[in-house]
Amino acid sequence: MVSEGGVITKRLIQKIEPTIPIQPRLLRVAAYARVSSGKDAMLHSLSAQVSYYNELIQGNHEWLFCGIYADEALTGTKSNRAEFQKMLTACRNGEIDLIITKSISRFARNTVTLLETVRELKDIGVDVYFEEQNIHTMSADGELMLTIVNSSNSNR
Repeated sequence: MVSEGGVITKRLIQKIEPTIPIQPRLLRVAAYARVSSGKDAMLHSLSAQVSYYNELIQGNHEWLFCGIYADEALTGTKSNRAEFQKMLTACRNGEIDLIITKSISRFARNTVTLLETVRELKDIGVDVYFEEQNIHTMSADGELMLTIVNSSNSNR
């Protein structure tokens, strides 16, 4: 209250905080590519996959490019693929939110390895998107769809 010439008046002082716009957090995205043979045609396929994922991820303004992990001439039935393991380590370290891969067979051919890996990643909040099958592992039916599609592919 302030006294002005014997009259008491109230003054309201309002503090205005500066507003800093909140930047939306970008989704941290990586890709996984693999070919099972070192033959020239397969290596060209790997190069094409890497190029495609570079453009796809870097072209999305809501995504932060977190690398492409690519294994050459390694079978998908084994989980000891160097780049695959490096990618899993980055996920465990909280560096990746989403992994994009061409298909289930590029990620893993062994159903047990596939499901164990997908479950671990889901538990730490990492989604895996299989483009050919249009399956997101974080979706409600993701694991069921993976099991069905992978088991039907392994019977061929």
